[in-house]
Amino acid sequence: MQRLRSDIWCAAFVRRHNDLGRMCVIARRGDPVAGQIWVEIDHLNGTSSLYVPAPSATSDGLDRVFQRRYGEVEPLTIRERIAREVEFDPDLWVIALDLRNGDPGLEVVEG
Repeated sequence: MQRLRSDIWCAAFVRRHNDLGRMCVIARRGDPVAGQIWVEIDHLNGTSSLYVPAPSATSDGLDRVFQRRYGEVEPLTIRERIAREVEFDPDLWVIALDLRNGDPGLEVVEG
């Protein structure tokens, strides 16, 4: 199965959350075709979580599968991690989502 382009996936993800009344934006644009997508969630209580692509061996044929890299940590920890990754991979996409609780709308596997 061919993977959906990163720009289209990100646009759909942002639109879906905004339609639900959540604040969701593309914080960083990467390669439109094959850039990795990271999702930063602000829990609106002073903590954030970060979801990154899961290893391809765990995808079970799904288009995009994520794993939680950081769960409810200080936002600076996540910003520093994203900055390090951008130095390594400038094609990275970052989506920022404000979500106090509930489903982030991602296929998540335990990592």
